[in-house]
Amino acid sequence: MLILGIETSCDETASAVVEDGTRILSSVISSQIATHAVYGGVVPELASREHLRAMVPVVRLALAQANTKLENIDAIAVTQGPGLVGSLLVGITYAKALSMARAIPLIAVNHIEGHIHAVISQARLSAEPVEFPALALVVSGGHTHLFEVTENFRYRLLGKTRDDAAGEAFDKVGKLLGFGYPGGPVIDLLAPHGNPGAVRFSLVKMKGNTLDFSFSGLKTAVLRWTEARDLAGELAARRALLERNAHPSLEEWLEVTPRTTLDVVASFQKTVIDQLLRRAVSSIEEIAARSLIVSGGVACNTGLRLATQRAHLPCAVFFPDSGLSTDNAAMIAAAAFPKFTRGEHADLTLRAQPNLALA
Repeated sequence: MLILGIETSCDETASAVVEDGTRILSSVISSQIATHAVYGGVVPELASREHLRAMVPVVRLALAQANTKLENIDAIAVTQGPGLVGSLLVGITYAKALSMARAIPLIAVNHIEGHIHAVISQARLSAEPVEFPALALVVSGGHTHLFEVTENFRYRLLGKTRDDAAGEAFDKVGKLLGFGYPGGPVIDLLAPHGNPGAVRFSLVKMKGNTLDFSFSGLKTAVLRWTEARDLAGELAARRALLERNAHPSLEEWLEVTPRTTLDVVASFQKTVIDQLLRRAVSSIEEIAARSLIVSGGVACNTGLRLATQRAHLPCAVFFPDSGLSTDNAAMIAAAAFPKFTRGEHADLTLRAQPNLALA
């Protein structure tokens, strides 16, 4: 059974063909990073326009790479939300058109559920599938959530960020320190070269739901650290480096980043990871989880992966491959498979829901 997935929730135009919910026959992603980098973040209107340009070529390429045609597709899966409303509308409108023109079932998918299924579907192909109940830590630029996941794919929200998402905090701190956009990957690259205990950032203690997250205070603490120092010279050097080379190497970054800044980068990353893992450990104990699923763009973070391994958690831990961590359409097609088998089809009244909740 072949499902064509379409994902346009933010700034990636993606399409994929997935067989039986697990085997990825193709996965095509058109990135908009170069478009938004000059603005230091995603500009919603520009994102929508870029989706309009890329949508048809990306779907055609996904079908070609899967060595199939649209008439062989059994269902079309599309992200309904959450995300940027203009971006979502492009994908949904195109998916509706394909569904109507070819009389193919249409399936609406929650973007966050897609991130969870990116791990579950990949694990099914391994010798160690995910065991339930599972705890899902979905952590990206737009989301930081903890969900209990049961075997029949029912979800219970345990905790979420009350302000910035973890990935958003990474990117904002990266921008603050002159590492460009997106700043998260640069922070992850440089963190091993600093002392993670050099700068003492406080861990947040939440009132009410202690499993919730908060990263805005940490971001502000880094801002105060920069304001207390004269960083004009090194910031100018990093800006000049980015003007010469949009993708500097580690050695180039180290040449323009003093030890003190490397220390704050390492300390910031450690504090974010500590908060994520403390909430995850508490959640694992609360629901007696047999598996931990970590997904979303921040799942690419090497510091988070290493810290999770060293934590010796009382359950199996699953991370997706890097290509399935960031936004992609293979995860949307995978999440649609159980919906298709249950007959949960959408129709042409399907609307974009930018604040769509999973649970």
